Amino acid sequence: MQSADKSFRRGVEQFNAREFFEAHETWEEIWLRAPEPEKTFLQGIIQVAAAFHHYRRGNAAGAQSLLNAGRKKLEQFPALYRRLNLESLRAAAREWAEALASGEDPGTHLLPRLECADAAGAKAQRHTARLSRRRSRKKRNL
Repeated sequence: MQSADKSFRRGVEQFNAREFFEAHETWEEIWLRAPEPEKTFLQGIIQVAAAFHHYRRGNAAGAQSLLNAGRKKLEQFPALYRRLNLESLRAAAREWAEALASGEDPGTHLLPRLECADAAGAKAQRHTARLSRRRSRKKRNL
């Protein structure tokens, strides 16, 4: 049996490889045994991973719902938690949920990554800015 930390890191690697279902499954094994507040944190990232799995399967409504639920759970935690830039993930979840709610498809090339705190800053800001610019252009063209 893998340690919880190894399993957690494996889930991060799976998420970043866009293996969202696998990340969900990996983290769920940890979630089952986790105490609070870790249980809520894990449920939040599990829901975000499941949301992107639903998105890739064409279920925009399911993705939007899970993004909102996961983001709400993750809002209880600091911007940096378990060396992850949660603020970046929350921002991406919010942007994706808003885009999906308005019928937009951000596209698989904009799927977010979980960034470690030491590498997150600039990449996360570029991702959020890119998605915001794309949404603004679409609104102007309506």
